[in-house]
Amino acid sequence: MPWQSGGGTGAVGAAEEAGVHEDHGPVRYGPPAPDPGLPVLPELAAVLAAAADRTRPEPPGGGRALREAACGYWDRRGLHGGPENIVAAPGDQPLLLALIAAHGGDVLMPRPSPATWMPQARLLGRPAYQVPTPAECGGVPDPYALLETVRRVRAEGGRPKLLVLSVADDPTATVAPPELVREACEAAVGEGMHIISDETWRDTVHRSRDTVLLSPAEMCPDDVTVISDLCGAFTPAAWPVAVARFPETARGAVRRARTLDILTALGALVAGPLAPAAAHALGEPEAVRERIRQAAGLQAQVAAAAHRAVLSSGALARPPQAGRHLYADLGPLRSRLAELDVTDSMELEEYLTDRLGAPAPGGHRFGDELGALRVRLGTGPLLGATPEEQRESLTAAEPLELPHVERALTTFAAAFGELR
Repeated sequence: MPWQSGGGTGAVGAAEEAGVHEDHGPVRYGPPAPDPGLPVLPELAAVLAAAADRTRPEPPGGGRALREAACGYWDRRGLHGGPENIVAAPGDQPLLLALIAAHGGDVLMPRPSPATWMPQARLLGRPAYQVPTPAECGGVPDPYALLETVRRVRAEGGRPKLLVLSVADDPTATVAPPELVREACEAAVGEGMHIISDETWRDTVHRSRDTVLLSPAEMCPDDVTVISDLCGAFTPAAWPVAVARFPETARGAVRRARTLDILTALGALVAGPLAPAAAHALGEPEAVRERIRQAAGLQAQVAAAAHRAVLSSGALARPPQAGRHLYADLGPLRSRLAELDVTDSMELEEYLTDRLGAPAPGGHRFGDELGALRVRLGTGPLLGATPEEQRESLTAAEPLELPHVERALTTFAAAFGELR
């Protein structure tokens, strides 16, 4: 796709483009609010209610029951290890902040990347660089651009030590192919970098039978820390719990200890009543597995319909493969948008948020240039305005034929149809 850097510009050109996205990059106005997601699963609500009288938070890093549940979750995905390698925190933001602080050196990440990643590095005063992704996906940097960026950073006196990536990506809603993951990880590890793999969205893949997801920890087990925020597939955004899995090495143990120290200093402890609910969800009983399956199937259909509407307007977007978003480039519609006084992603965010009646954060929040007309579009508002409508959408054989979904998609398509 012509709007995504790194697909055909060559390593030097891509790295030069990445260089302007160091920690003094585009202006941001706070991260977008998280998608509230679907109604709470009754089974999880019951577990939370039963623990409501727990007045103390979990110990730093999470109690043993929660950490053992996280071990079981990763063990079922081929990533083995004991609870001594796990840390839990109240959400991915304090967890990632602690992880970055526990590592020395400069931070590299793909462009675009989640809206909270760059601010974490900035808050710690760490130089951070965004590396272009290839044409086919987001979340994982182009390996050649990564190597060239490392070379340039070192030539300028920097110390690139940490790469943060996401195989199932927010904001682009894509899943990186295994060969790209392998090449990028080999490049990073070969340059002495540690990898943080954010796998929050791995269980939201829309068509799991057709999509192969390879965790970097499967191929570089000693050089990858995996993190997952349970709000991706398991719990509501209002229940902040995230877990990290460290390599089973001496160096991994040191980094885990440092991370625990930082979380303790921050007071970043998992709420007592949330821990049993999180552990129950990570155990993946049948009700949880069924909800995840239903949600992925629903999102697959609704996101595909939204994607068709975006393409029909003449805009560009990769087919969404995971999560609850799609990432669109309205650059081909620049002339029409200029007539509406929309000339950059900030103005595009304001225009589409007003027109759609739902948040539509611009690409500048994710590290793209302010002048680029890119936007992340959430699919959550298309599923229904009430919990009852959302539950109906979840269980319907043909959710696109439900009146409330059809109305929402019609409004969505009309907003983009006006831009032709």
